[in-house]
Parts: sequence; structure tokens; C-alpha cells
Amino acid sequence: MPVTQGLLFANIALFVLDAGGMARLDALALWPPGGFESRFEPWQLLTYAFLHGGLAHIFFNMFGLYMFGSEIERLFGSRFYAAYYFGCVVSAALCHLAVNAFMGGPAAPMVGASGGVYGLLLAFGVYFPHRRVLLLFPPIPLPARVFVAAFAALELFFGVTGTAAGVAHFAHLGGMLGGWLMILYRRHV
Repeated sequence: MPVTQGLLFANIALFVLDAGGMARLDALALWPPGGFESRFEPWQLLTYAFLHGGLAHIFFNMFGLYMFGSEIERLFGSRFYAAYYFGCVVSAALCHLAVNAFMGGPAAPMVGASGGVYGLLLAFGVYFPHRRVLLLFPPIPLPARVFVAAFAALELFFGVTGTAAGVAHFAHLGGMLGGWLMILYRRHV
């Protein structure tokens, strides 16, 4: 599928450029607005999703994009799929910034495609609720709707309790929220 392949290529290319020191990409990360020397720029609401903080981070995000993105792109068509994915990315960014400001979080940048991937995961659970998804650890097959609900519940729990610090749990939930809103829009157009 062309959009999914393009997203995979762009993410991997930027990861290689960044990890190899061939380009300084920190201006593309999502920095919180405000403060004395704010580094926030509007384009960061999209560009942060093409950067990753390590090999495991990009591997799992690209695995999720590959696993769920192709199926959703076939279902939605490339044009709406691209709008859906980037809508999830922006809603994840906005949710992260809002919760971070409300909770007085650190003025650290956020990177990663997780918000978009969680939006794809939500769409997969909505449109293919009975399809089996195999967990990696432990390898238990679950219906997609249960898999998605479990991931959402875990993200909410981790976000509220502050477990797994350094992970933008509310960005993941924001991606799902944006996906839900886009699905509602699609159903009423």
C-alpha cells in the first residue's frame, strides 16, 4: 500500500539520518510551547512522528504501522487513510501537550509515530473486531477489540499512575481519540 510504504520509508530514512549523525533533527521533535526559550514550532505537530528515540522504539512503531496500516489503507483508500493517520498524529500531539501542561510535565521533546499507530490500532479494532491478534509477550491470541481495549486501558493506567516514565501515554490515547473522531466523521459523510 503506497501511503503505508511511504511512511515506513520516511520513518526509517530519518532514523538512519539522525542515528548516523548525518543531520540534526531536534527541531522536528515536538517541544512544549511557552517558557523562556520555547523551541515549539507549529510544524512539530506532524514532524515529531517521523523521529524515534532508539532502535526498539522505531522497530515496534514500524511493526505496528506495517501490521495494521496496510489493512486500514486498503479499507479506507489512500487519501482518507493519509488524512486519518495524520489526524491521529496531530490529536496525539495536542493531547500530549495539554496533559503535559496540566500536569506540569517536563519541558522535554516528544518523538515517535506511536500516536498514529495507536489510531490505526483503534481502527483495526473497530472494523475487524473479531480478527485474532497475537500478543508477542505472552503469545496469546485475542480478538482485535479485546486487544485494543486492553492497550487503551493499560495506557490510561500507566499515564495516570506515572508508570513507565518517559513514555507519552496520553499521546497514545490522544491518537486513539483522534482516530475515533475521524471514524465518526467517515461514518457521517
